[in-house]
Amino acid sequence: MSIPSSLLASESITFEAAIALTQSLLTEIEASRLSQAEIEQAVASLVKTQNGARGFFVTYLTDDRPEADEPSPGVLDALHEAPEIVAELLLKNLAMSAAMVVYHSRHHREEMSAGSARVQARSHHLIQTLQMPACQTLAEQMLESLRTQAGEYEEFFQRWGYDGEQKVAIGSAVREAIG
Repeated sequence: MSIPSSLLASESITFEAAIALTQSLLTEIEASRLSQAEIEQAVASLVKTQNGARGFFVTYLTDDRPEADEPSPGVLDALHEAPEIVAELLLKNLAMSAAMVVYHSRHHREEMSAGSARVQARSHHLIQTLQMPACQTLAEQMLESLRTQAGEYEEFFQRWGYDGEQKVAIGSAVREAIG
């Protein structure tokens, strides 16, 4: 059985096209129409580029279907194929979702807070399951930026305007994920 070319990302895929492709891929996975090798091939084609990986994670981590709660061997194997891109995006998704749990809770948006908590839990689970050395390295850099308000991730924190409470939540989430 050969994977349909419509489920493979090109090198020039846009962020928007990667979101659409990931939605199609999740539908196929949910319907059990793909082998683990085909899932690996499709996901690997997405995560090898920044746009593809961003589109994959924004869709995969937020999707209402349970597939992302227990990633399949095909998904996990594919994520190992692009450790630098995957590690950074997982760590940023963990940080952003932890900060958004605080933000939505503050504004009494329980449903949105629960969605952010789900992204945080899924990101945490993937970081722990994959055990990528790059995740450990980037997590240490992120924690250092939180401590010193300088370094690799300070611009990231500044761009999103995280306050002290959000940064505490980010630090806790990162330490738990790599601990």
